[in-house]
Amino acid sequence: MPKELLIQVAPEVAANAQLLNEHLAKLLHVNRSEIQHVSILKRSIDARQKAIKINLKITVFFQDEPFVEDKIELPDYKNVANAQEVIVVGAGPAGLFAALQLIELGVKPIVIERGKDVRGRRRDLKAINVDHVVNEDSNYCFGEGGAGTYSDGKLYTRSKKRGDVDRILTLFVAFGATPDIMVDAHPHIGTNKLPQIIQDIREKIIECGGKVLFETRVTDILIKNNEVQGVVTQNGDTIEAKKIILATGHSARDIFELLDRKKVFIEAKPFALGVRAEHPQSLIDSIQYSCDFRGDFLPPAPYSIVKQVNGRGMYSFCMCPGGVIAPCATSPGEVVTNGWSPSKRDQATANSGIVVELKLEDFKPFAKFGALAGMEFQKSIEQKAWYLAGQTQKVPAQRMIDFTQGKVSKDIPKTSYVPGTTSVELGQVFPGFLTQIMREGFVQFGKSMRGYLTNEAILHAPESRTSSPVRIPRDNETLVHLQIKGLYPCGEGAGYAGGIISAAIDGEKCALKIAEALGLAVS
Repeated sequence: MPKELLIQVAPEVAANAQLLNEHLAKLLHVNRSEIQHVSILKRSIDARQKAIKINLKITVFFQDEPFVEDKIELPDYKNVANAQEVIVVGAGPAGLFAALQLIELGVKPIVIERGKDVRGRRRDLKAINVDHVVNEDSNYCFGEGGAGTYSDGKLYTRSKKRGDVDRILTLFVAFGATPDIMVDAHPHIGTNKLPQIIQDIREKIIECGGKVLFETRVTDILIKNNEVQGVVTQNGDTIEAKKIILATGHSARDIFELLDRKKVFIEAKPFALGVRAEHPQSLIDSIQYSCDFRGDFLPPAPYSIVKQVNGRGMYSFCMCPGGVIAPCATSPGEVVTNGWSPSKRDQATANSGIVVELKLEDFKPFAKFGALAGMEFQKSIEQKAWYLAGQTQKVPAQRMIDFTQGKVSKDIPKTSYVPGTTSVELGQVFPGFLTQIMREGFVQFGKSMRGYLTNEAILHAPESRTSSPVRIPRDNETLVHLQIKGLYPCGEGAGYAGGIISAAIDGEKCALKIAEALGLAVS
């Protein structure tokens, strides 16, 4: 009978199938030849002690037992070319997985994406990095696959619904992701590999009779008697449908403004804001692994840290080991940072957003903007950073200890942020209360992670697009907007997700609710 085990082994054993089999043979008191196959179910790193171990959950199959490799396949997607149509606004993870789920349920999705396809986006990413030119419809946030496509591909989620998470991970593998994402505690696809997977998802949607419209921006939502009738695009075209999934992402400010203008109920939502800190990866490795050199069998070390400072949470966000910092502005006249890692996480630097939780009361200076007060607060900091750094896509930067002491850094070394940096005292970028919290917080971080507080670390400002500054409220049961029938606010932009996996889960949930509303069979 196959044997399931929880074991701890050295990193070099976990990385080598032969050494792992030898270890298991000794542990189980059998000859190595009796072990037919070892399936690794879960893998994580335990770095709490100086001798680092790898935690493995495994199943051992012996020679007299049948073993068949599980083959992950796509669901039986229907041809929906002539089926009832549902509009999906946004081709990020929420929109794409909503579209796949609609097809599975026999509904035709019309996916409307303001940006370009994954290949077309690359030219615009080069333009913002090299020429400092921001395309408002095609950038790191907008375009096929959404913000996640070219900003890391992390698949970690805090969702406790394991079945939902596993379903999304399984679909990613079926579309070409490495099966390791089903195993690792903090799964990651990588910015270099995710675009092809996203393209394959789009091709499957089209193959099944769905539509995907690129470079098509929604400029109006048609509403009659508090029920959606369709949308209008920037070309003046009308696309009709009685059900709309609104999955536009956390940076679609024009959609928030459209809803506000049309008196569609939305509300300001707290979010977090701060800087993106970059350290040498070797320094983070030495802190996390308590060693001078991590060796060949450990991945570049991540970190996660949170402190309470003056009654506010200050914490690491979207930490990217072996990664780079990217320019994520979505309009001219602003700068925004984010981070990403390639699949091998083989860059020389580690970066992480270090952000402070905001409260609705912080937006009082922007109260005249109503539900958009948080968005305007966010915008004001991004625009001020743009101005202080020289009115290009360079960002204000400061060495970490200099920031804690309020000193302008004499020089800023070249960082992974391609457009470049300008030495600025970052207290000029942020409101006083935020600056004070971050200064105290970094000192506290340095006490918890010795070596973290260093002038080798460069702070880039701002890290401001952590989540949506607006919530589009919906019924908890039906997921329909509280005021407008047929409108399904979805994913991160509506305030119901944070990251690729949770957004994809929310997209599927909205699709299922639409199928129920249409009277279709939902298993």
